[in-house]
Amino acid sequence: MLRSPSAASGARNIALLALCQALAMTGNNILSTTAALVGYSLLVDKSWSTLPTALQMTGTMLAVIPASLLMGRFGRRNGFTIGAAIGATGAAVATSAIFSASFALFCLGTMLLGSYNGFVAYYRFAAADTTSPRLRSRAISLVLAGGVVAAVFGPEAAKWSRSLFDPVLFAGCYLVIFALCATSMLMIRFIDIPRALPAVAGSARSLASIMRQPAFYLAAPAGMIAYGVMSLVMTATPLAMLQCQLSFESAAFVIQWHALGMYAPSFVTGHLIGRFGVLRVMFCGVVLLCLCAAIALSGIDVMQFWAALMLLGIGWNFLYVGATTLLTEAYTPAERAKTQAANDFLIFATVAPASLSSGLLLHNFGWSGVVIVVLPFAAMILVLLRARQHQMRAGAVVASP
Repeated sequence: MLRSPSAASGARNIALLALCQALAMTGNNILSTTAALVGYSLLVDKSWSTLPTALQMTGTMLAVIPASLLMGRFGRRNGFTIGAAIGATGAAVATSAIFSASFALFCLGTMLLGSYNGFVAYYRFAAADTTSPRLRSRAISLVLAGGVVAAVFGPEAAKWSRSLFDPVLFAGCYLVIFALCATSMLMIRFIDIPRALPAVAGSARSLASIMRQPAFYLAAPAGMIAYGVMSLVMTATPLAMLQCQLSFESAAFVIQWHALGMYAPSFVTGHLIGRFGVLRVMFCGVVLLCLCAAIALSGIDVMQFWAALMLLGIGWNFLYVGATTLLTEAYTPAERAKTQAANDFLIFATVAPASLSSGLLLHNFGWSGVVIVVLPFAAMILVLLRARQHQMRAGAVVASP
């Protein structure tokens, strides 16, 4: 279990975690805007242009379990510091790769940046761990709301730094990411998250037992699908817009509004969950994913890309915050580290192949081939939500006198 933090300490931690989230997501938005384009410029076979993004997600997948175990042993603050150091190293490697025109070295850099994200993924859980169960959804939302800053500054920073070392395009973008990681390392040292007390022997259930709970087997698949389809479409977007003869500035604009859609709702998502229930909010997320697909299939003008990616971001937010909130109901403090690690491993094990298949789908089937994949996965989340509703109703009937 955790030592109980004071209200002031908890508020300060949430504010600092939100700022660190903002710095990390600003770097992610720069990478999302540029990585596929860098890959495109370095490769002869353009179908593999999204491999750097896929390896970023692979790095995240491989890091989430060690990151959780590391923080369980040495504390959140030390773990987050190590993660930021890995991110700074990855940004330095990527910058060097662009100067040397090495696709393999660039892939290594993005994979290290992905490993950093494996640590960043626990910012939301760190906030939940320091608040009461009643306020967890709001704490998670407020930390994710740090991405709003990233949405505003990430694509703008990509546009500004793209030609910083002209004629070597995009090298400046990754130098900016290095500076963001270094700043995070400093800010993390001011976070004071209580260390978990040792669990009583025999008090923690097995991971298999935890994963059989209804809350887990809705939360994990919903998070996997939401993040997977979001990454699939977002990764392909800059390349698709380039193929449609739209400018880099237009692609940065669309990614900027997509990121706003991902994080701006976080100011209210926790409140909406508290008022209407987590399942209804997640259902709204599914509807928004379907609307995203419909708009994206209707045409290839800038405003259609903009509207589709904006709705994709909001749908992801409702599903991801909802799934994270549900997951906190599935474990005790003694089970926290392994449950969070298993959940995020499953999510990023889905995101990595989604990012890779994005480029392959775009190359072979075009933009519509990428977007139409959203629909069957949205239907899968809907089936899971309906099953959970039936379980809850059946439980309520059994519990009634």
